[in-house]
Amino acid sequence: MINGVSYPEIARSHCVFSDDVYKVLETRKGEISEIKSSLENPQSDAEVVADLFVLNNMLDEGEDIKEVWKLYPTLSKYNKTKDPNIQTLLAGVYRKTKIPDAFGPLVVMLIQNAIHQDNSSFTPTFDPNEEIGGAILDYLA
Repeated sequence: MINGVSYPEIARSHCVFSDDVYKVLETRKGEISEIKSSLENPQSDAEVVADLFVLNNMLDEGEDIKEVWKLYPTLSKYNKTKDPNIQTLLAGVYRKTKIPDAFGPLVVMLIQNAIHQDNSSFTPTFDPNEEIGGAILDYLA
């Protein structure tokens, strides 16, 4: 379980992660199985956000994309989430991996967000649709 996530707010358009999350990033390099286990049984949405942040960073640092593809059955359980932070980080993973099966869920996520706009969880500087739309455009490129 990872703790230590501060969600976006009016003055900050991104999550801030504690040193604990960065320590996990250092110790989990190449440990896709640990990320999978944590994502399958999270204790909170904050834990999912932290796990996806770690996974995104692992991809940035050269994690084998084919290994992350194997996580799709686990990642896909978050395709219908309403949490904009999970949506943003999940779209980032999909954008970097271009898992073919994730294209449709990204489109659905964007459409659902447009239909059911709930601005209470968004700040003027934070909109997950920017990352979702960017991921869709990367798939189409």
